[in-house]
Amino acid sequence: GGVKQVREIVAEAEKRRRRTGKRTLLFVDEIHRFNKAQQDALLPHVEDGTVTLIGATTENPSFAVNAALLSRARVFRLEALSPEEVEELLRRALGDAERGLPDAKVDDEALEALAVASRGDARRALTVLEALAADGRPVDVDAVSQAFESKTLLYDKAGEEHYNVVSAFIKSMRGSDPDAAIYWMMRMLEAGEDPLFVLRRLVIFASEDIGNADPRALQVAVAADQAFRRLGMPEGLHPMAQCCTYLAVAPKSNASYMAFLGAQKDVRDRGALPVPLKLRNAPTKAMKAWGYGGGYRYPHDEGGHATGETYLPDELAGRRYYHPTANGLEARIRERLARLRGESDPSDD
Repeated sequence: GGVKQVREIVAEAEKRRRRTGKRTLLFVDEIHRFNKAQQDALLPHVEDGTVTLIGATTENPSFAVNAALLSRARVFRLEALSPEEVEELLRRALGDAERGLPDAKVDDEALEALAVASRGDARRALTVLEALAADGRPVDVDAVSQAFESKTLLYDKAGEEHYNVVSAFIKSMRGSDPDAAIYWMMRMLEAGEDPLFVLRRLVIFASEDIGNADPRALQVAVAADQAFRRLGMPEGLHPMAQCCTYLAVAPKSNASYMAFLGAQKDVRDRGALPVPLKLRNAPTKAMKAWGYGGGYRYPHDEGGHATGETYLPDELAGRRYYHPTANGLEARIRERLARLRGESDPSDD
């Protein structure tokens, strides 16, 4: 129901409280399906004690429940059942003469396989068992395998597991493990993730986590994106796999990313600092008279580099945002930048 139904339930709870002095226990199954307005409608009545709310969700409440409502609740995490626990439930169902499946013929190996394949979901295990036993034939391991051939991978593109798998994918590449990286990538794709989402993550990773340690990584990622758009599925997976493994084994550096964050922070914290006069454009005589462009040293007149020249606003003179690492090609960039800055060779440190 919508906000109207929530208000009707709360109104009845208020009447009950005035009449009897008792609170109402309100259980909301799949509370993540309530939108923000519906959850907001509950908040004041939870606060004043009209209702005691119990919400159940298969999603991470940090994402699925409003922060205000969540802050007034205790969260209990229910873990998936172990294969042994699922198997015990299946045996109880087989032994229940009144409500179970006492006539089903299931061998121990099939029961164990069913418990493992259900991945902690007792309802799913019982549903499959009931379906397999419906025709009266003995249930063996092959029958269980066939029943789970088209199993749905645990991967909700809007839920917690989506973020978990994406996180594992990125961290595997960052940790230079091509085997784990390709596994998590295929987990996403086999579960129905949009390949363009994965390709976008690959392009971002190439710049953010590899950067100048291997500038070719960005070219490989962009080429994989272009190749996929040209080839489509399933052939487009080939350049994606090539890109994934290349990025995983490439040397890593986040120096450019950290430089971007540092510069961004100064811009946001300090605002629009004035451009030094020597760096300003001077297209008119008046501007030149005001000192625009005065004192600017043209690097090409000095062998390609004006030693000692500064280009940042005066308030940020000497600030360093980019700190090249000693990884991959960036090691050479590091040495060259040290020479340009007139600093000692960092490789000698």
